[in-house]
Amino acid sequence: MGTLNNKKAIITGGGRGLGKATAIAFAKEGIDVAITGRNEQVLQETVAELKAIGVNAIYSIFDVGNYKEVQKGIKEIIEELGGVDILVNNAGIAAFGTFNEMEVNEWSQIIQTNVMGMYYVTKEVLPHLIAQNEGEIINVSSTAGLSGNASTSAYSASKFAVIGMSESLMKEVRKNNIRVCTLTPSTIATDMSVELGIADKDSQDSVLQPEDFAEIIMAGLKLPKRAMLKSASLWSTNP
Repeated sequence: MGTLNNKKAIITGGGRGLGKATAIAFAKEGIDVAITGRNEQVLQETVAELKAIGVNAIYSIFDVGNYKEVQKGIKEIIEELGGVDILVNNAGIAAFGTFNEMEVNEWSQIIQTNVMGMYYVTKEVLPHLIAQNEGEIINVSSTAGLSGNASTSAYSASKFAVIGMSESLMKEVRKNNIRVCTLTPSTIATDMSVELGIADKDSQDSVLQPEDFAEIIMAGLKLPKRAMLKSASLWSTNP
């Protein structure tokens, strides 16, 4: 992408975890950042950290699964930020349970947030990237989108869908000099994974950390324009 200084990025779910680590990595490269989420206090605290690094940072509160909220929020972000060059679709939710145990509403909400939410945000950002004939879209899937497991039907279905949607979009917009990358990390010690009981945040030597994920994104962005990181999986070296 060339120099990243003064580029402008939107990161959904940017207040904590993978989104926050990515936002901080962006800020250290001189990228102005807008983060989205639903917890204003968390967003305010993260924006303060980003501003302390020396970039313009703003936040917007909306539910990615609500299209009207997304339309309003993305419009306001782009107006305030002064444009957009990079979109990181990171917002997502997870819950586990057997096919029969999980309630229909919970199953549907995972699809609504993880799939439709990514679609809604991308739909609102994409015209701006096409208009400037350049841009970056990073979509966060999961290794659960590469292989299903017992009790992960809803989450795996959503992450499989993300991969399919991302690959189709990538083939559509390459002609517009827009690079679309799909990331499939395994378990990372985020607040969400700790709350779900699938990671121990204190085991930094054996569990992937959000900063590891951010490094993959930065490496992809720094590739020359002739090259594109189409997809990447991030695994811990510890089995």
